Amino acid sequence: MKSHATTLLAEVRTFRQNYPDVRYVDLIALDIPGHFYGKRYPIEMLEKVAAGSPLKLPQNAVLLGVQGGLFKIGDYCFNDGDPDANRRLVPGTLKPVSWESQPLGQMLITSDGTEAPIEFEPREVLAKVLERLQHKGIHPVVAFELEFYLFDKKLDNGLPQFARDPLSNDADDQPNLHIERLSRFSEVLDDMAQTARDQGIDITVITAEIGPGQFEINFGHLDDGMRAADWAALFCRSTRGVALKHGYRASFMAKPYLQFPGSGMHVHVSLYDGAGNNLLAAHQQQPLRHAVAGCLELLPHCMPIFSPNHNAFRRLGGTVNAATRASWGFEDRDACVRIPESDPRNLRIEHRLASADANPYLVLAAILVGLEHGLEARREPIAPLNEDRSSGSDFPLEMLDAVRAMQHHAVLRDKLGAEFVDVYCENKRQDHLAFQQEIHAREYRWFL
Repeated sequence: MKSHATTLLAEVRTFRQNYPDVRYVDLIALDIPGHFYGKRYPIEMLEKVAAGSPLKLPQNAVLLGVQGGLFKIGDYCFNDGDPDANRRLVPGTLKPVSWESQPLGQMLITSDGTEAPIEFEPREVLAKVLERLQHKGIHPVVAFELEFYLFDKKLDNGLPQFARDPLSNDADDQPNLHIERLSRFSEVLDDMAQTARDQGIDITVITAEIGPGQFEINFGHLDDGMRAADWAALFCRSTRGVALKHGYRASFMAKPYLQFPGSGMHVHVSLYDGAGNNLLAAHQQQPLRHAVAGCLELLPHCMPIFSPNHNAFRRLGGTVNAATRASWGFEDRDACVRIPESDPRNLRIEHRLASADANPYLVLAAILVGLEHGLEARREPIAPLNEDRSSGSDFPLEMLDAVRAMQHHAVLRDKLGAEFVDVYCENKRQDHLAFQQEIHAREYRWFL
């Protein structure tokens, strides 16, 4: 059997043969707010890393705020000497970058799987959850769906403008689900889909959503939850790049327009045992009910993950298919946890609460912890919306309340890691406070 280093080295050398014009490769990882950070490596140095040379980046790069600044979080950032931490290359993720002006490659890196992984790195948090489930004989199958908006490339005094319809050159300012919108924007959408496939991502269904310039792209189901989250993260990066190449901006912002629907991250999860049996379908679907109950119980305490910023809370309620209470239902898109119609083999939950700009590694980790907790606690869920339209439990609708609900929750501290929970909550608290440190024009209009 080939060693890990031998396999990586072969991947790099094959890439160099296939893309001889590429001189640099971006080594990238997702930080807590869901932005990529990393370094641009000469391809020759990448071969050395693949062969076993150390790859180190600052540990605290993971802690960056939304605007890239560092916050004082415990002893991190200002009292720890800003140490480096080892990273490793993620096999199978070295791919060409086609949206830049020069030939370029990119490859995922991570601290998970190193001798001293960073406890609060999103990929490491998910890795620990998946490993624990595997030891329990639980094997998730996962598929992400992501909604996003296209805007005109130029902003209007910092505000987004509707994307221009390529056919008429008019603003695409009408909300609709018309299939013709896929044809009118086919050039950029086809490029987004093909670029994603070039990254190894299985793109399936493309939908014109309700909002003007809003679309949804679905990914194939995977029996590797980490890879599914990798796909979601990489898709966001490539889609933004392709949009700019075509004269648009693509944004996964949760609520860019108050009067139109927000953009969500929908996650389909089914659970199987080692023999391939659907665990949720056993015993007249009783485990499904337990899993739903666990998701709903933890949901109010995971809101900083599902709604990771001030704008994401704007998405909740007020428009179609966005809940303001923790609820579930069969074939009901108003529910946070929807049970799509399927045969027993494919029985699954669809978790619909997270915003499109949430961190996919952390969203999946939180969902899986909810399912795990439910299967262990074996409680009955509240009534589904199909039986009672008022069914549901409250969850925080403001960031500081959400952080308080998350930080000291015993189950989350145990299953996601106490160090991660503390770091994440403080990062969100500091980001929220930093957001408030600016006086907007409306305040002058109201109070001057």
